[in-house]
Amino acid sequence: MPALGPASVHERPPLPRPPRGGWAAVVAVALGIFVVVTTEILPIGLLTSIGADFTVSDGMAGLMMTMPGFLAAVAAPLVTTATARFDRRLMLCLFTLLLAVANFLAAAAPGYGLVLVSRVLVGITIGGYWSIGAGLAERLVPPESAGRATAVIFSGVPLGSVLGVPAGTLIGDLAGWRTAFTVMGVLTVGVLVMLLRLVPSLPPVRATRPSVLGALLRTAGIRLALLLTFLVVLAHFGAYTYVTPFLERVTHAGGGTITAFLLLYGVAGVLGNWLGGAWVVRRPRTVLGLAAGLIAAATLLLPALGRWDGGAVTLLLVWGIAYGAVPVASQTWFSRAAPGAPEAASVLFTASFQATISTGALLGGVALDHTSPSAVMLLGGCTAVLVVLALGVTRATEG
Repeated sequence: MPALGPASVHERPPLPRPPRGGWAAVVAVALGIFVVVTTEILPIGLLTSIGADFTVSDGMAGLMMTMPGFLAAVAAPLVTTATARFDRRLMLCLFTLLLAVANFLAAAAPGYGLVLVSRVLVGITIGGYWSIGAGLAERLVPPESAGRATAVIFSGVPLGSVLGVPAGTLIGDLAGWRTAFTVMGVLTVGVLVMLLRLVPSLPPVRATRPSVLGALLRTAGIRLALLLTFLVVLAHFGAYTYVTPFLERVTHAGGGTITAFLLLYGVAGVLGNWLGGAWVVRRPRTVLGLAAGLIAAATLLLPALGRWDGGAVTLLLVWGIAYGAVPVASQTWFSRAAPGAPEAASVLFTASFQATISTGALLGGVALDHTSPSAVMLLGGCTAVLVVLALGVTRATEG
């Protein structure tokens, strides 16, 4: 992947020595990423129960996934540049507080409209917290540990992605979907306390300006990262957002079985994150291509083999392992394409990732309302195939 060309992007003024916090602060920031991502995708496992309570279709209920992603994509560059002069610790705490309010608001919402308002707050939080938090590792630990600290912070992304849905589904199954949001609100308050106590003051030292973002967008490496991220995330969330309706209507699984399946998917996702993280430094292209290929195989085979419990759970395990490697592979691609501007690269990664989550959920919802859950899976699989083809074309071109 080509490095950045503009010299202004490479210029990196010396960072101040980490004042305090160290690894405890890194863990606090990572837990913040975890609750942000978990809150974002929590509705996936609760989609049908929330829709039934408010008498809206599954596709309309999918707006709970669509809205935060689009808003996060807009908020990532706007909030990061607008707050460039503010202490980064203060901003993390404010965004975490906003997330707690959003969770409690959803739990108490008397109507579906107020649930959507809460998801607006979630979108703003995602764009701001993720963009700022992703580039803080080098300010919290010594330089020789910055790489490992960055990996710890980003572990909150796949862990939230793969564990949030099954955990939310389990709580919703046992005590109702409102309880799931309440639990997330309490957990978010706990993370806020950790941030206040463990993260040191972090005055801005390198502002992310619109000109830096523009320079990054003109590089071939970033444009390729945007394309690949768009396709693989579109494939995943276009299908996975509606995996619960598929399991209900096609597999004919009950609530307890669905919860168990999604928990197994989560465990597989953690394994995929670990495997992807171990290999991505040396072979990011291979990791992303293999992940996309496995997602394609799982979703294309689900309509045929997912009619039985054994086939469905096997393919969900494959899918979980594959997607667990996607966030770390995508973020690594962005980081290598912009080595001199970590926060700016995180802004573009966040914006592209979140916009595509929303696009996938929206298109999947439209397809579900007009076709069937099986058709949604097939569309996701075909999109994942495009990632493999795009990687093959770029390899041939570079060769």
